[in-house]
Amino acid sequence: MRAAHKYLLLYILATSCVVVNTFDPVTTTVVVGFGATLGRTIWNYLHESCEPRWIAFNATGLEADLNRKLFGQHIASRIVLKAVNGFMSNENPKKPLVLSLHGWTGTGKNFVSQLIAENIYKEGMDSSFVHVFTSELHFPHSSQIETYKIQLQQWIKGNVTNCARSMFIFDEMDKMHPGLIDSIKPYLDYYDKLDGVSYRKAIFIFLSNAGGESIVQTALDFWTSGRIREEIELRDLETMLSLSVFNNKKSGLWHTSLIDKNLVDFFVPFLPLEYRHVIQCVLSEMEARGIPPDENVADQVARDLIYFPKSERIFAVKGCKTIESKLDYYT
Repeated sequence: MRAAHKYLLLYILATSCVVVNTFDPVTTTVVVGFGATLGRTIWNYLHESCEPRWIAFNATGLEADLNRKLFGQHIASRIVLKAVNGFMSNENPKKPLVLSLHGWTGTGKNFVSQLIAENIYKEGMDSSFVHVFTSELHFPHSSQIETYKIQLQQWIKGNVTNCARSMFIFDEMDKMHPGLIDSIKPYLDYYDKLDGVSYRKAIFIFLSNAGGESIVQTALDFWTSGRIREEIELRDLETMLSLSVFNNKKSGLWHTSLIDKNLVDFFVPFLPLEYRHVIQCVLSEMEARGIPPDENVADQVARDLIYFPKSERIFAVKGCKTIESKLDYYT
């Protein structure tokens, strides 16, 4: 689609040049001006820009996606919807939206980030205004942490200058070098502007496995006492989660000023997934592939996963992370 757009633009510009050659010098000036204006208009129409045509929050779409595509995460679904909806509907937020998503692998943290992007940016995760940082890829060497701090600051400043509605996703926060994330603390704070740039409309999302153990333990405690997981509330996890992350020396948020200064708006817990949730993931993936839903195949895939505790087999250790490859095997 993008290639077709570029060819169309080149064709129109080339045609304009041919037409210009047929006019006298005075008329040519007018035509060239018109052609340049037309070219800019077409370019802005076809090429992503920081305009409402390309950036427009779809609250109904986000709610539908969370309800239909995210399984076993009643707390995360509710928090994310309210947080993003409230932030995007506020034309003059006091600070950027900062979400910290925590839980075992395969529980939906990356997926929720994707859903947020898809319901804000027309290009979704492919938008030039969505920036993803992976600790081991972008910040691999602890000896270069000071260089990373400067680069990270410059990258964020440059992109927010280009578009106030920018989104920054930091994956593998549990693998990030402690202290690095503090370098962006000023951009997350309650400042009107810093060096002439306002960061208040940006979104920052941190993804981490840190704190997953405490989340799992709470879910296990509820199961052991005979209570359903849907009874678990944010208040049962939030304080314990924030302390767990703050005091985890292996976490990129260890003793960070972002927590100490209350700059993280929500710590969002992702509960471990049970067998029934894995079944839902498999059926959803089959639907996405255009395969008729098959309960027997879904059961085979779900049973093939590793569960915890070993004797009770309650929670899928890797959640829904490996179902795509498993489904390839069974279909």
